[in-house]
Parts: sequence; structure tokens; C-alpha cells
Amino acid sequence: MSDQLAESVEDDSSVTMLDVLQVENQLEEDAYAVLGASDDQNCTYSKGYIRQALYACKTCCLDKIRAAVCLACSFHCHEGHELVELYTKRHFRCDCGNTKFDGKQCNLEKLKSAINTENKYNQNFDGIYCTCARPYPDPEGDEDDMLQCIICEDWYHLKHLECDNNAPADNAYDEMICAGCMRKHNFLWKYATKHAAYEYVILLRVVLKKADVKSDVSEKNEDINISELPKGCQMPKFSCADTKGSCFWIEGWRTALCTCDECKSLYNAKDIAFLLDPKDSVQAYEEAGKMNKQESQYEKGMKALASMGHVQKLTAIEEYNNMKERLMQYLQKFAENKKVVREEDIKEFFSEMESKKRPKVTVPTYCR
Repeated sequence: MSDQLAESVEDDSSVTMLDVLQVENQLEEDAYAVLGASDDQNCTYSKGYIRQALYACKTCCLDKIRAAVCLACSFHCHEGHELVELYTKRHFRCDCGNTKFDGKQCNLEKLKSAINTENKYNQNFDGIYCTCARPYPDPEGDEDDMLQCIICEDWYHLKHLECDNNAPADNAYDEMICAGCMRKHNFLWKYATKHAAYEYVILLRVVLKKADVKSDVSEKNEDINISELPKGCQMPKFSCADTKGSCFWIEGWRTALCTCDECKSLYNAKDIAFLLDPKDSVQAYEEAGKMNKQESQYEKGMKALASMGHVQKLTAIEEYNNMKERLMQYLQKFAENKKVVREEDIKEFFSEMESKKRPKVTVPTYCR
């Protein structure tokens, strides 16, 4: 094989290998974002009420009993069970082993209260999401992106957010509050003219302008009467009577919330004082998780490639392409028979490949 041809093969195949490593890296980034701040060996119960990744066990909790366990308990107490992944929930204490589990004890933390009184549960713990109350993924519905409301922490299909197809692009906003929560906490619209995503700011200003020209605008449904705002209060003085739908907020919007005593009392009364906590956001949680990240498979793979000689790289590429072809053939059988690929199937594939390995004569990398 000429050097030019060898370089061509190396370049073409290396791109494929790098693509695999990069996909693996992205998957690891996503996993660390959600799980990096979690401990897979120790139950989080002793940490109290915290934001954490949670799992609802449908094997242990029957008859619509809502409960959730931490990452470590999902491994050490509920392995092989039917688990519903809940992503993260704020201010939640691990339920594993309490009275919701019908006598089943936690293997990691024996001394636990009978019930966690401050835990809050919604339909997600039943595996149901959105105002349409459907599972995700929905076997009977079309694929649709889902967004999490930062207040109720339920997940919503984009088409059910009551935003008339005016939702901003993913990179144009930081957090979303669903239409139901915006109705409950109507005063938050006052901050939206400056702190919502651009498209929403334009629409909201039109609504507010129409409201201002009405002589009979009633404020009796307001969460707080704008004519009675205390001195020093920084809450914007707008009427929110005609605003509706979900709201998409830009980064840093929480810092604009007024922190006068009256407003703090309002947040506490409505049980949304967590909006003032800079560590409450999912973004802050994910950043903390990424800080715990160790060397990724991508980084290990790049180091391994960099340490190889020219011929060794070609050999590795040949082996990789061989493995990829065999794996595709193996998975094709599952696709043809419409069977689900299990973890055991993948392990079996690599076990068979390992057993078929034979000593291989390679081109010497040096001359005597």
C-alpha cells in the first residue's frame, strides 16, 4: 500500500472513529449534567431536601402511590425494577425504604423517617406528563419536544404551552414557566417586558399597550394592587389583566425580581421563594455536576490515538471498521424481527467477538 493511499484510508476512517468518540463525549456531557452532582454509592437521605436526580419505582409502589428514590438506591435497592426517570426535582428527600414501600427496607440507609413530609409529587411520578396527561415517549403520539416548567417542574409538549406557535428558539431563552403557573402567579408578567425572550417582549408590549388605553381596566384579579406598591418596591407597575400563555425567560431574569419585604412575603405565600435562590436553577445544578466530571471516553480515545504510530493507527481503524460491520449485522436481526435490544444482547455480542479473537500478524513497525 502506498503512503498516499494509506493516508487516504487513515483520514476517511479516522473521521468515523472521531464521530463515534464525539457522540460518546456528548452523551457523557449530558449524563454528567444530570448525574454528576449525584452519588451512585451512597443514599442522599442524610443530605436532607435537595435538588437531585430521581427515579419512581413502579415495581415497589403500586396503586398510584407516588414516591421516588435517589440514584444510588436505584442501583442498590431497585436494580431490575421498572423505574421511571424523573430527571431532577427540587427540595426532595429520598423515599426509599419508608412507608410508601410496603415494608421494603433501603439497603444503604436503614434509619429513615416513615414519611418525608416536605416532598412534593406530581403526575410525573406516575409516568404521566403535560396537560394532555400522556406518557413519554408516547407510543400513540407524534414525537414532540418537551420543556420543563421551572415552577411546577412538570414537562410540557411545545404544542400545549398556549404560546400560539410563538415559542422562541432553544438558544434564545434560559427558562420557561408554563401557562398554568403564569396564571397562578400573574404578577410575574410585570417582569416579562424586559426579561422575556425577544418574541414574547414584542407581543407582551402590544397586550400591555391595549390594556393601558382601557379606562375600565380592573386590577381586582391582580396578585398585588399596583397602586398600593410600597415605597422602594422594584416590581414594575404594569397591568397584567390580558396576558396569558407560557413565558420564556432570558438568562439572569431571576435577579430582576424585587426583594423588598412585601415581595418576599408574596413569594413565600405563593411557595415560590426558591426563585430568589441562585442555586435553585437546573442550570446551576448541571454546572455543579460538570465540575465533578472525570476524563471522558473522548479524551481517553484521543490520547490513545495520539500515542499510536502510523501503522498502529491503521490496524486500529481496520479493527474498528470490522467491529462496526459485525455490530450492524447483529443489530439488523433485531430490527427485522422488531425486537428490543437489551443490555444483555450487547454484552453477548462483545463476548462472542472476544472469543473469536485470533493472534494476528501485523506489519512490523521497525526494521532489523
